[in-house]
This record gives sequence, C-alpha cells and structure tokens, in this order.
Amino acid sequence: MKKHIPNAVTCLNLFCGCLGIVFAFQGDLEWASYSILIAAVFDFLDGMLARLLKAYSDIGKDLDSLADMVSFGVLPSVIIYQLFLQSSSTNEWLNFSAFLITIFSALRLAKFNNDSRQSENFIGLPTPANAMLIASLPFIAEQGNMISPYLQNPVFLAVFSLGMGLLLVSEIHLMSLKFSSIDLRKNSNRYILVFSSLILLVIFKFTAVPLILILYFILSFIQFRKAK
Repeated sequence: MKKHIPNAVTCLNLFCGCLGIVFAFQGDLEWASYSILIAAVFDFLDGMLARLLKAYSDIGKDLDSLADMVSFGVLPSVIIYQLFLQSSSTNEWLNFSAFLITIFSALRLAKFNNDSRQSENFIGLPTPANAMLIASLPFIAEQGNMISPYLQNPVFLAVFSLGMGLLLVSEIHLMSLKFSSIDLRKNSNRYILVFSSLILLVIFKFTAVPLILILYFILSFIQFRKAK
C-alpha cells in the first residue's frame, strides 16, 4: 500500500487538471487558475511523499508526467485560448496558437524524463512554473492595470504563447526548489526565493506570480554564475 500513496496524490493532481479544463471551457477562469494552484500543491506533495516513503517506481514517474501534461500543459493552453476568445481576435487560426504551450510542455516533460543533467537542477522552465504564470493572467486582466490591455491583444497572446513555449525547452539553467539539507549557505537563494514569494503573495496575491518568476530567473542566474 505504501508505494501507491504517492501515485494516489499524483492522481489528485490529474483530477484538478481535468476540473480546471471544465472550469475554463465554462468561462470561469478564476477557478481554472485555482485548479492549477491546487494541482501544483499535489505535484509537490507526491514527490515529497515518494522520497519520504522511498516509494519510487517507473509507473510513478510516468504517471507524474502524464498528470503534469494535463494540469500544466493542456489546462494553461485552454486558459490562454479563452483569453483569445475574450480579446479582439478575429482570426480563429491565431487563437489556436494558445496550444503551443501544450506542445512545448510535452516536449519539456519528455526532455526532463530523459535528461540526466536535470537530476538536481532544471534546464528550461519547469511546466508548473509556466502554468502558475498563466494562471495569474486572468487575475491581472481583471485588475485593469497597465498590463491588462496586452492581455486583450491577440498578437501579444500569440507571441507570449510562443515565447513561453520556447522557454520550456530552452537550455537556461534554473535552480530546483528541492532542499537536500537545511544548510543556509548552500540553500541561500532558495530561502530568499521562498520567503520573498510568500511576502509578494500576501501583498499582491495571484498577481505576484510574474514578479516571483522574474526573481526566480535572477536568483538562478546568480547561483549558477557563482558556481562557475
């Protein structure tokens, strides 16, 4: 039974992704975004439980990727597709560029599963991080700030989809948030990211995600610069 506990949590991740797709097609983008957030929590927990219980398996690894494909690949594309429909877009084919995120997410997950260089850190933007950014877009669009008009622009949405897709399969080195120890010196950038993210989320809530992602890139650059 012990070895099936992480897989059960992974299935909850998948279930959240399925629910989010339903919410998105119903036009409820806020709950679609919350579904990504809850799925990300389950995605974190299944890995943590697998390590604690030493319940590793090839099935668990594949199941995790399949769940991530739905929750962090398909669901974000559906959210962007709905933003296209809410925009001034008159080109139906341009709207379908939203699903570039799905395609590049599949490539990213396949690359991750077969790249031995990514055992401790990431190469390319992780799919959950990309999905969380996309989950923040409906909230940013509702606030009516300086970024909101861009989210009503179909050309911007198309370029954004392509750009984020390319980041998923890029060769950019990014730090993992897995703590191998509690050592402050070894994990200083991780601690900075975690605590800064909590503060930003308290202040700005979901709209803090773009700022957190920028901070993630900066801290990763500093960490690997030092390592060199």
